[in-house]
Amino acid sequence: MLETKFNTLDSKYSEITPEILALTDLCLKNSSIDAELYSKYKVNRGLRDVNGNGVLTGLTEISEIQSFQMNGEDKVPCEGRLFYRGVDIEDIVDGFIKEKRFGFEEVTYLLIFGKLPTDQQLADFSSLLAKYRTLPTSFVRDIIMKAPSSDMMNTLARSVLTLHAYDTKANDISIPNVLRQGLLLTAVFPLLSVYGYQAYKHYFAGDSLFIHTPRPELSTAENILYMLRPDCRYTELEARILDVALVLHAEHGGGNNSTFTTHVVSSSGTDTYSVVAASLGSLKGPKHGGANIKVVQMFDDLKKNVSDWTSEEQVSGYLRDLLNKKAFDKAGLIYGMGHAVYSLSDPRANIFKRFVQRLSEEKGRMEEFRLYSLVEKLAAEVIAEERKIYKGVSANIDFYSGFVYSMLDLPLELYTPIFAIARISGWSAHRIEELVNAGKIIRPAYKSVAPRKEYVAIKDR
Repeated sequence: MLETKFNTLDSKYSEITPEILALTDLCLKNSSIDAELYSKYKVNRGLRDVNGNGVLTGLTEISEIQSFQMNGEDKVPCEGRLFYRGVDIEDIVDGFIKEKRFGFEEVTYLLIFGKLPTDQQLADFSSLLAKYRTLPTSFVRDIIMKAPSSDMMNTLARSVLTLHAYDTKANDISIPNVLRQGLLLTAVFPLLSVYGYQAYKHYFAGDSLFIHTPRPELSTAENILYMLRPDCRYTELEARILDVALVLHAEHGGGNNSTFTTHVVSSSGTDTYSVVAASLGSLKGPKHGGANIKVVQMFDDLKKNVSDWTSEEQVSGYLRDLLNKKAFDKAGLIYGMGHAVYSLSDPRANIFKRFVQRLSEEKGRMEEFRLYSLVEKLAAEVIAEERKIYKGVSANIDFYSGFVYSMLDLPLELYTPIFAIARISGWSAHRIEELVNAGKIIRPAYKSVAPRKEYVAIKDR
Protein backbone atom coordinates (compact mmCIF):
# COMPACT_ATOMS: atom_id res chain seq x y z
CA MET A 1 0.00 0.00 0.00
CA LEU A 2 1.04 3.59 -0.59
CA GLU A 3 0.54 4.32 3.11
CA THR A 4 3.10 1.65 4.04
CA LYS A 5 5.53 3.09 1.52
CA PHE A 6 5.40 6.53 3.11
CA ASN A 7 5.64 5.16 6.65
CA THR A 8 8.69 3.01 5.94
CA LEU A 9 11.04 5.42 4.21
CA ASP A 10 14.70 4.46 4.53
CA SER A 11 15.75 5.89 7.89
CA LYS A 12 19.32 6.34 6.64
CA TYR A 13 18.09 9.08 4.30
CA SER A 14 17.40 11.33 7.31
CA GLU A 15 20.08 10.01 9.68
CA ILE A 16 22.41 12.44 11.47
CA THR A 17 25.69 10.54 11.34
CA PRO A 18 28.76 11.04 13.57
CA GLU A 19 30.50 12.61 10.58
CA ILE A 20 27.74 15.21 10.26
CA LEU A 21 27.91 15.95 13.99
CA ALA A 22 31.67 16.47 13.78
CA LEU A 23 31.31 18.82 10.79
CA THR A 24 28.52 20.64 12.66
CA ASP A 25 30.99 21.53 15.39
CA LEU A 26 33.15 23.22 12.75
CA CYS A 27 30.13 25.18 11.49
CA LEU A 28 29.24 26.36 14.99
CA LYS A 29 32.84 27.30 15.76
CA ASN A 30 33.44 29.28 12.58
CA SER A 31 30.01 30.77 11.81
CA SER A 32 29.40 32.90 14.89
CA ILE A 33 29.66 36.68 14.48
CA ASP A 34 30.43 38.90 17.46
CA ALA A 35 27.14 40.62 18.41
CA GLU A 36 28.98 43.90 19.07
CA LEU A 37 29.93 44.13 15.39
CA TYR A 38 26.28 44.69 14.45
CA SER A 39 26.26 47.82 16.61
CA LYS A 40 29.73 48.89 15.47
CA TYR A 41 28.77 48.82 11.79
CA LYS A 42 25.13 49.86 12.39
CA VAL A 43 23.73 46.71 10.81
CA ASN A 44 20.11 45.77 11.47
CA ARG A 45 19.39 42.11 12.08
CA GLY A 46 16.13 41.88 10.17
CA LEU A 47 13.48 44.29 8.90
CA ARG A 48 13.25 46.12 12.25
CA ASP A 49 15.89 48.08 14.17
CA VAL A 50 16.50 47.74 17.93
CA ASN A 51 13.74 50.29 18.60
CA GLY A 52 11.17 48.43 16.52
CA ASN A 53 11.23 50.90 13.64
CA GLY A 54 10.97 49.51 10.13
CA VAL A 55 14.12 49.46 8.04
CA LEU A 56 13.18 51.39 4.91
CA THR A 57 13.86 49.19 1.87
CA GLY A 58 11.26 50.43 -0.59
CA LEU A 59 7.99 52.24 -1.13
CA THR A 60 4.46 50.85 -1.46
CA GLU A 61 0.92 52.11 -1.84
CA ILE A 62 -0.70 48.73 -1.19
CA SER A 63 -1.18 49.15 2.55
CA GLU A 64 -0.10 51.23 5.53
CA ILE A 65 0.25 50.58 9.26
CA GLN A 66 -0.13 53.34 11.84
CA SER A 67 1.11 52.69 15.37
CA PHE A 68 2.21 56.13 16.56
CA GLN A 69 1.58 59.83 16.06
CA MET A 70 4.16 62.60 15.89
CA ASN A 71 4.24 65.18 18.66
CA GLY A 72 6.92 67.55 17.44
CA GLU A 73 9.93 65.27 17.02
CA ASP A 74 8.61 62.66 19.44
CA LYS A 75 6.77 59.49 18.48
CA VAL A 76 3.73 58.94 20.66
CA PRO A 77 2.18 55.43 20.63
CA CYS A 78 -1.44 55.33 19.50
CA GLU A 79 -4.14 52.77 18.87
CA GLY A 80 -3.09 50.71 15.86
CA ARG A 81 -4.69 51.29 12.48
CA LEU A 82 -4.36 49.40 9.21
CA PHE A 83 -5.18 50.79 5.78
CA TYR A 84 -5.68 48.84 2.55
CA ARG A 85 -5.02 51.24 -0.35
CA GLY A 86 -5.80 54.13 2.01
CA VAL A 87 -9.07 52.65 3.29
CA ASP A 88 -9.28 51.85 7.02
CA ILE A 89 -9.66 48.11 7.59
CA GLU A 90 -12.26 48.79 10.30
CA ASP A 91 -14.44 50.61 7.78
CA ILE A 92 -14.01 47.80 5.25
CA VAL A 93 -15.09 45.09 7.70
CA ASP A 94 -17.94 47.16 9.10
CA GLY A 95 -19.14 47.78 5.54
CA PHE A 96 -19.44 44.21 4.30
CA ILE A 97 -20.68 42.89 7.65
CA LYS A 98 -23.42 45.54 7.77
CA GLU A 99 -24.49 44.66 4.23
CA LYS A 100 -24.22 40.91 4.96
CA ARG A 101 -21.72 40.32 2.19
CA PHE A 102 -18.51 38.30 2.10
CA GLY A 103 -15.49 40.59 2.04
CA PHE A 104 -12.43 38.68 0.82
CA GLU A 105 -13.19 39.05 -2.88
CA GLU A 106 -13.85 42.78 -2.42
CA VAL A 107 -10.56 43.22 -0.54
CA THR A 108 -8.65 41.27 -3.20
CA TYR A 109 -10.04 43.64 -5.84
CA LEU A 110 -9.09 46.67 -3.72
CA LEU A 111 -5.53 45.48 -3.09
CA ILE A 112 -4.75 44.58 -6.68
CA PHE A 113 -6.58 47.36 -8.53
CA GLY A 114 -6.27 50.17 -6.00
CA LYS A 115 -9.94 51.06 -5.59
CA LEU A 116 -13.13 49.59 -4.17
CA PRO A 117 -15.31 47.88 -6.79
CA THR A 118 -18.84 48.81 -7.72
CA ASP A 119 -21.51 46.15 -7.20
CA GLN A 120 -21.24 45.11 -10.85
CA GLN A 121 -17.44 45.10 -10.83
CA LEU A 122 -17.45 42.93 -7.71
CA ALA A 123 -19.94 40.50 -9.25
CA ASP A 124 -17.87 40.25 -12.44
CA PHE A 125 -14.64 39.83 -10.47
CA SER A 126 -16.14 37.09 -8.26
CA SER A 127 -17.29 35.29 -11.41
CA LEU A 128 -13.76 35.56 -12.84
CA LEU A 129 -12.26 34.01 -9.69
CA ALA A 130 -14.86 31.23 -9.86
CA LYS A 131 -13.84 30.56 -13.47
CA TYR A 132 -10.20 30.19 -12.41
CA ARG A 133 -11.12 28.00 -9.41
CA THR A 134 -10.19 24.75 -11.14
CA LEU A 135 -7.02 22.71 -11.57
CA PRO A 136 -5.52 21.21 -14.75
CA THR A 137 -6.84 17.82 -15.86
CA SER A 138 -5.49 14.98 -13.65
CA PHE A 139 -3.48 17.46 -11.50
CA VAL A 140 -5.10 16.21 -8.28
CA ARG A 141 -4.44 12.57 -9.20
CA ASP A 142 -0.93 12.93 -10.65
CA ILE A 143 0.54 15.63 -8.41
CA ILE A 144 -1.33 15.86 -5.11
CA MET A 145 -2.38 12.24 -4.61
CA LYS A 146 0.81 10.56 -5.80
CA ALA A 147 3.18 12.54 -3.58
CA PRO A 148 1.35 13.36 -0.31
CA SER A 149 3.25 15.00 2.51
CA SER A 150 2.65 15.65 6.20
CA ASP A 151 3.79 19.26 5.69
CA MET A 152 0.97 21.23 4.08
CA MET A 153 3.05 24.33 3.32
CA ASN A 154 5.61 22.27 1.43
CA THR A 155 2.76 20.52 -0.38
CA LEU A 156 1.35 23.92 -1.35
CA ALA A 157 4.72 25.22 -2.53
CA ARG A 158 5.36 22.07 -4.57
CA SER A 159 1.95 22.35 -6.21
CA VAL A 160 2.61 26.00 -7.09
CA LEU A 161 5.95 25.16 -8.70
CA THR A 162 4.38 22.26 -10.60
CA LEU A 163 1.69 24.57 -12.03
CA HIS A 164 4.55 26.27 -13.89
CA ALA A 165 4.72 23.22 -16.16
CA TYR A 166 1.03 23.58 -17.08
CA ASP A 167 1.28 27.29 -17.98
CA THR A 168 2.29 27.95 -21.59
CA LYS A 169 3.18 31.53 -20.62
CA ALA A 170 4.81 30.67 -17.29
CA ASN A 171 7.88 32.89 -17.75
CA ASP A 172 6.07 35.88 -19.29
CA ILE A 173 6.33 38.74 -16.76
CA SER A 174 4.22 41.24 -18.69
CA ILE A 175 1.63 42.85 -16.42
CA PRO A 176 -1.44 41.27 -18.11
CA ASN A 177 0.09 37.81 -17.76
CA VAL A 178 1.26 38.33 -14.17
CA LEU A 179 -2.22 39.60 -13.30
CA ARG A 180 -3.75 36.47 -14.82
CA GLN A 181 -1.35 34.28 -12.85
CA GLY A 182 -2.05 36.15 -9.60
CA LEU A 183 -5.79 35.75 -9.97
CA LEU A 184 -5.37 32.09 -10.92
CA LEU A 185 -3.29 31.36 -7.80
CA THR A 186 -5.69 33.33 -5.60
CA ALA A 187 -8.50 31.15 -6.93
CA VAL A 188 -6.76 27.75 -6.63
CA PHE A 189 -4.93 28.15 -3.32
CA PRO A 190 -7.97 26.83 -1.37
CA LEU A 191 -8.10 23.75 -3.63
CA LEU A 192 -4.37 23.05 -3.39
CA SER A 193 -4.44 23.41 0.40
CA VAL A 194 -7.60 21.40 1.13
CA TYR A 195 -6.86 18.63 -1.37
CA GLY A 196 -3.30 18.36 -0.07
CA TYR A 197 -4.67 17.91 3.42
CA GLN A 198 -7.20 15.30 2.30
CA ALA A 199 -4.42 13.29 0.65
CA TYR A 200 -2.32 13.50 3.81
CA LYS A 201 -5.20 12.33 6.02
CA HIS A 202 -5.93 9.41 3.68
CA TYR A 203 -2.42 8.10 3.10
CA PHE A 204 -0.87 8.89 6.50
CA ALA A 205 -3.83 8.53 8.89
CA GLY A 206 -5.95 6.03 6.97
CA ASP A 207 -9.02 8.29 6.81
CA SER A 208 -11.56 8.10 4.00
CA LEU A 209 -10.61 10.11 0.94
CA PHE A 210 -13.06 12.59 -0.52
CA ILE A 211 -12.58 15.42 -3.01
CA HIS A 212 -15.36 18.00 -3.24
CA THR A 213 -15.46 20.22 -6.31
CA PRO A 214 -15.84 23.92 -5.39
CA ARG A 215 -19.12 25.60 -6.21
CA PRO A 216 -18.96 28.76 -8.36
CA GLU A 217 -21.72 30.59 -6.46
CA LEU A 218 -19.90 30.29 -3.12
CA SER A 219 -17.34 32.72 -1.69
CA THR A 220 -13.75 31.73 -0.97
CA ALA A 221 -14.51 31.22 2.73
CA GLU A 222 -17.61 29.15 2.00
CA ASN A 223 -15.77 26.96 -0.49
CA ILE A 224 -12.99 26.22 2.01
CA LEU A 225 -15.52 24.85 4.52
CA TYR A 226 -17.54 23.16 1.76
CA MET A 227 -14.52 21.30 0.37
CA LEU A 228 -13.00 20.45 3.74
CA ARG A 229 -15.96 18.89 5.53
CA PRO A 230 -17.20 15.39 4.63
CA ASP A 231 -20.84 16.55 4.59
CA CYS A 232 -20.01 19.98 3.04
CA ARG A 233 -22.13 21.66 5.73
CA TYR A 234 -21.33 24.85 7.65
CA THR A 235 -23.22 27.61 9.42
CA GLU A 236 -23.49 31.16 8.15
CA LEU A 237 -21.58 32.45 11.21
CA GLU A 238 -18.74 30.00 10.58
CA ALA A 239 -18.36 31.13 6.98
CA ARG A 240 -18.55 34.82 7.84
CA ILE A 241 -15.92 34.57 10.58
CA LEU A 242 -13.56 32.64 8.30
CA ASP A 243 -14.15 35.34 5.68
CA VAL A 244 -13.19 38.02 8.23
CA ALA A 245 -10.04 36.04 9.02
CA LEU A 246 -9.10 35.99 5.32
CA VAL A 247 -9.69 39.74 5.04
CA LEU A 248 -7.55 40.53 8.09
CA HIS A 249 -4.70 38.31 6.87
CA ALA A 250 -4.80 39.42 3.22
CA GLU A 251 -2.20 42.17 3.55
CA HIS A 252 0.05 43.84 6.12
CA GLY A 253 2.46 46.22 4.47
CA GLY A 254 5.59 45.61 2.44
CA GLY A 255 7.84 45.13 5.45
CA ASN A 256 6.67 41.74 6.65
CA ASN A 257 8.97 38.87 5.81
CA SER A 258 6.96 37.10 3.10
CA THR A 259 5.88 40.28 1.30
CA PHE A 260 9.44 41.56 1.38
CA THR A 261 10.41 38.23 -0.17
CA THR A 262 7.83 38.84 -2.90
CA HIS A 263 9.46 42.18 -3.76
CA VAL A 264 13.05 40.88 -3.60
CA VAL A 265 12.45 37.80 -5.73
CA SER A 266 10.22 39.68 -8.19
CA SER A 267 12.98 42.26 -8.68
CA SER A 268 15.20 39.57 -10.21
CA GLY A 269 12.78 39.19 -13.13
CA THR A 270 11.86 35.59 -12.37
CA ASP A 271 8.46 33.97 -12.95
CA THR A 272 5.38 34.26 -10.75
CA TYR A 273 5.42 30.63 -9.59
CA SER A 274 9.00 30.91 -8.32
CA VAL A 275 8.17 34.15 -6.52
CA VAL A 276 5.11 32.70 -4.78
CA ALA A 277 6.98 29.52 -3.79
CA ALA A 278 9.68 31.67 -2.16
CA SER A 279 7.06 33.72 -0.32
CA LEU A 280 5.42 30.51 0.91
CA GLY A 281 8.77 29.37 2.29
CA SER A 282 9.03 32.62 4.22
CA LEU A 283 5.45 32.45 5.50
CA LYS A 284 5.94 28.90 6.77
CA GLY A 285 8.34 30.00 9.49
CA PRO A 286 7.07 29.96 13.12
CA LYS A 287 8.18 33.59 13.50
CA HIS A 288 5.79 34.58 10.70
CA GLY A 289 2.81 32.54 9.50
CA GLY A 290 3.23 29.68 11.95
CA ALA A 291 2.82 31.83 15.06
CA ASN A 292 -0.87 31.03 15.67
CA ILE A 293 -0.02 27.33 15.97
CA LYS A 294 2.34 28.21 18.81
CA VAL A 295 -0.47 30.13 20.54
CA VAL A 296 -2.80 27.12 20.42
CA GLN A 297 -0.08 24.79 21.69
CA MET A 298 0.78 27.23 24.48
CA PHE A 299 -2.85 27.37 25.61
CA ASP A 300 -3.07 23.57 25.53
CA ASP A 301 -0.09 23.47 27.91
CA LEU A 302 -1.64 26.19 30.09
CA LYS A 303 -4.88 24.23 30.43
CA LYS A 304 -2.94 21.18 31.62
CA ASN A 305 -0.88 23.08 34.19
CA VAL A 306 -3.39 25.62 35.58
CA SER A 307 -6.18 24.01 37.60
CA ASP A 308 -8.34 27.14 37.98
CA TRP A 309 -8.74 29.02 34.69
CA THR A 310 -10.39 31.93 36.50
CA SER A 311 -7.56 32.47 39.00
CA GLU A 312 -5.50 35.53 38.14
CA GLU A 313 -2.81 34.32 40.53
CA GLN A 314 -2.43 30.93 38.87
CA VAL A 315 -2.58 32.27 35.33
CA SER A 316 -0.10 35.05 36.11
CA GLY A 317 2.23 32.48 37.66
CA TYR A 318 2.14 30.40 34.50
CA LEU A 319 2.81 33.47 32.33
CA ARG A 320 5.82 34.36 34.49
CA ASP A 321 7.09 30.82 34.06
CA LEU A 322 6.77 31.26 30.29
CA LEU A 323 8.86 34.42 30.34
CA ASN A 324 11.44 32.80 32.64
CA LYS A 325 11.76 29.77 30.34
CA LYS A 326 10.22 27.37 32.84
CA ALA A 327 7.04 26.45 30.96
CA PHE A 328 5.84 25.19 27.55
CA ASP A 329 8.74 25.29 25.04
CA LYS A 330 11.03 27.25 27.39
CA ALA A 331 11.61 29.90 24.73
CA GLY A 332 10.84 32.79 27.08
CA LEU A 333 7.90 34.00 24.99
CA ILE A 334 4.18 34.53 25.52
CA TYR A 335 2.99 33.74 22.01
CA GLY A 336 0.37 36.03 20.51
CA MET A 337 1.42 38.99 22.65
CA GLY A 338 3.34 41.90 21.20
CA HIS A 339 4.02 43.01 17.65
CA ALA A 340 6.99 44.47 15.80
CA VAL A 341 4.98 47.57 14.85
CA TYR A 342 1.82 47.90 16.94
CA SER A 343 2.05 48.98 20.56
CA LEU A 344 -1.25 49.94 22.21
CA SER A 345 -3.33 47.64 20.02
CA ASP A 346 -3.41 45.53 16.87
CA PRO A 347 -6.56 46.60 14.96
CA ARG A 348 -6.88 43.14 13.44
CA ALA A 349 -7.02 41.53 16.89
CA ASN A 350 -9.58 44.08 18.06
CA ILE A 351 -11.82 43.34 15.06
CA PHE A 352 -11.41 39.60 15.39
CA LYS A 353 -12.22 39.55 19.10
CA ARG A 354 -15.74 40.87 18.44
CA PHE A 355 -16.50 37.84 16.30
CA VAL A 356 -14.63 35.35 18.49
CA GLN A 357 -17.08 35.85 21.34
CA ARG A 358 -20.08 35.20 19.07
CA LEU A 359 -18.52 32.00 17.73
CA SER A 360 -17.58 30.89 21.27
CA GLU A 361 -21.23 31.23 22.29
CA GLU A 362 -22.39 29.20 19.26
CA LYS A 363 -19.81 26.47 19.95
CA GLY A 364 -20.32 26.35 23.73
CA ARG A 365 -16.71 27.36 24.44
CA MET A 366 -17.22 30.54 26.47
CA GLU A 367 -15.06 29.18 29.30
CA GLU A 368 -12.09 29.07 26.92
CA PHE A 369 -12.92 32.51 25.55
CA ARG A 370 -12.86 33.93 29.08
CA LEU A 371 -9.47 32.25 29.61
CA TYR A 372 -8.11 33.87 26.44
CA SER A 373 -9.44 37.25 27.58
CA LEU A 374 -7.83 36.80 31.00
CA VAL A 375 -4.47 35.88 29.50
CA GLU A 376 -4.66 38.88 27.16
CA LYS A 377 -5.21 41.16 30.16
CA LEU A 378 -2.60 39.61 32.46
CA ALA A 379 0.10 39.00 29.86
CA ALA A 380 0.53 42.71 29.15
CA GLU A 381 0.93 43.38 32.88
CA VAL A 382 3.37 40.50 33.44
CA ILE A 383 5.51 41.43 30.43
CA ALA A 384 5.70 45.06 31.62
CA GLU A 385 6.91 43.84 35.01
CA GLU A 386 9.34 41.19 33.80
CA ARG A 387 10.79 42.80 30.69
CA LYS A 388 12.31 46.14 29.76
CA ILE A 389 10.21 47.20 26.79
CA TYR A 390 10.43 50.20 24.49
CA LYS A 391 6.72 50.33 23.67
CA GLY A 392 3.39 48.92 24.76
CA VAL A 393 2.50 45.26 24.45
CA SER A 394 -0.88 44.10 23.20
CA ALA A 395 -2.46 40.99 21.71
CA ASN A 396 -1.80 40.49 18.01
CA ILE A 397 -4.05 38.71 15.53
CA ASP A 398 -2.30 35.38 16.08
CA PHE A 399 -3.55 35.41 19.67
CA TYR A 400 -7.13 34.72 18.61
CA SER A 401 -6.85 33.26 15.11
CA GLY A 402 -5.78 29.79 16.23
CA PHE A 403 -8.66 29.65 18.73
CA VAL A 404 -11.08 30.63 15.96
CA TYR A 405 -9.69 27.98 13.61
CA SER A 406 -10.06 25.31 16.31
CA MET A 407 -13.72 26.32 16.80
CA LEU A 408 -14.20 26.04 13.03
CA ASP A 409 -12.78 22.50 13.27
CA LEU A 410 -9.97 23.43 10.93
CA PRO A 411 -7.05 21.00 11.38
CA LEU A 412 -3.81 22.36 12.81
CA GLU A 413 -2.04 21.39 9.58
CA LEU A 414 -4.11 23.97 7.66
CA TYR A 415 -3.59 26.97 9.97
CA THR A 416 -0.64 28.39 8.01
CA PRO A 417 -2.06 27.45 4.57
CA ILE A 418 -5.18 29.45 5.51
CA PHE A 419 -2.85 32.41 6.07
CA ALA A 420 -1.38 31.78 2.60
CA ILE A 421 -4.84 31.53 1.02
CA ALA A 422 -5.48 35.05 2.32
CA ARG A 423 -2.04 36.56 1.72
CA ILE A 424 -1.69 35.50 -1.93
CA SER A 425 -3.95 38.44 -2.78
CA GLY A 426 -1.54 40.86 -1.10
CA TRP A 427 1.50 39.17 -2.65
CA SER A 428 -0.09 39.47 -6.09
CA ALA A 429 -0.64 43.19 -5.57
CA HIS A 430 2.94 43.71 -4.40
CA ARG A 431 4.39 41.68 -7.28
CA ILE A 432 2.53 43.82 -9.81
CA GLU A 433 3.62 46.98 -7.99
CA GLU A 434 7.25 45.83 -8.07
CA LEU A 435 7.13 45.06 -11.79
CA VAL A 436 5.33 48.30 -12.69
CA ASN A 437 8.01 50.26 -10.83
CA ALA A 438 10.89 47.98 -11.83
CA GLY A 439 14.31 49.27 -10.88
CA LYS A 440 17.63 47.65 -10.23
CA ILE A 441 17.75 44.17 -8.76
CA ILE A 442 17.88 44.32 -4.98
CA ARG A 443 21.31 43.12 -3.96
CA PRO A 444 22.01 42.94 -0.22
CA ALA A 445 25.33 44.53 0.74
CA TYR A 446 27.49 42.76 3.30
CA LYS A 447 30.67 43.89 5.03
CA SER A 448 33.25 41.22 5.65
CA VAL A 449 34.57 41.04 9.23
CA ALA A 450 36.69 37.94 8.65
CA PRO A 451 40.36 38.12 9.66
CA ARG A 452 42.86 37.83 6.81
CA LYS A 453 44.48 34.42 6.58
CA GLU A 454 47.47 33.14 4.64
CA TYR A 455 46.84 30.22 2.31
CA VAL A 456 48.72 27.09 3.31
CA ALA A 457 48.95 24.07 1.02
CA ILE A 458 47.04 21.01 2.21
CA LYS A 459 50.18 18.91 2.69
CA ASP A 460 51.54 21.48 5.18
CA ARG A 461 48.35 21.90 7.23
